[in-house]
Amino acid sequence: MNRALEKYYLSTMYSLEFIIGCPGNIIAAFGYIFCLKKWKSCNIYLFNLTLSDLLFLCTLPILVNSYSRDEEVTEISLCHSNRFLLHANLYSSILFLTAISIDRYMLIKYPFREHFLQKTKTALIVSVILWVGVILELLPLVSFLESPDSIPSCRDYASSGNPEKNLIYSLFLTVFGFLVPLVVMCCFYVKIILFLTNRREQLSSPLTLEKPLTLVVITMVIFSLLFTPYHVMRNVRLASRIPALNVSVCTKDVINTIYILTRPIAFLNSAINPVFYFLMGDHFRELLVAKIRGLFGRLTTTSSQAVNQEASPSGRQSREERS
Repeated sequence: MNRALEKYYLSTMYSLEFIIGCPGNIIAAFGYIFCLKKWKSCNIYLFNLTLSDLLFLCTLPILVNSYSRDEEVTEISLCHSNRFLLHANLYSSILFLTAISIDRYMLIKYPFREHFLQKTKTALIVSVILWVGVILELLPLVSFLESPDSIPSCRDYASSGNPEKNLIYSLFLTVFGFLVPLVVMCCFYVKIILFLTNRREQLSSPLTLEKPLTLVVITMVIFSLLFTPYHVMRNVRLASRIPALNVSVCTKDVINTIYILTRPIAFLNSAINPVFYFLMGDHFRELLVAKIRGLFGRLTTTSSQAVNQEASPSGRQSREERS
């Protein structure tokens, strides 16, 4: 069952994430580079989130190839770099989503961006700190990816290495890489909900705030549902491999099956994130649509001019001369 899930389920899910996420993130990246003339703090965090997703998406063809052919990656360095980028995307995404939640709260509280946390320079410094923090946090990961039977192989983190040591490190990642940022993100989103609710009660005008409230709630629910099952089952999977607990083979297989099911779900954020670029970026959607319309307009004008030139007498004369 587990081998079949890896061959058909994981390869299919990762293929869909690559097909859906790659175009959306590439469009978002080019949109930020070519459409935005003035960058704000939220744009910087969203652009870093795009880079994180693109790095992860680049690792998916290797995973899909290995799972679909039912064979492991023979190059260990390639396997380790692949696993490192995969986890780097997971934890950098959580951190940048947390930074975005703080930025959104600061924006509604200080709409004229006079707070120092809303400055572009501050956002750049925070982004660098977050990337350095993720890299330092994941540096020990490579040493925990060794095969438990000393045979060179490319296995996922929860199925490799010493289960007792790996569980300690996994709990560290779960607490400091996932739970702490998630709690901070949820706290600021709750503060946004309370602020918008109070504002709606105070306003006498019929200004509707249901859309931002709905967006905040959906953001919290979606990313809590995506990240939580994976972290829970990764720790359970590692604990089930500890010999001292005497977990039966059947129970181990069931735990591993559930763990396999949660793995691609945790990385669905790479396909979902482009939606937030359009919804949460300051005028990003309007600028991108205007840029695309301008490009299509120039292409249409150029093709029309070419057709008119061919249809003109001078165009016919030049064709006759070429003949």
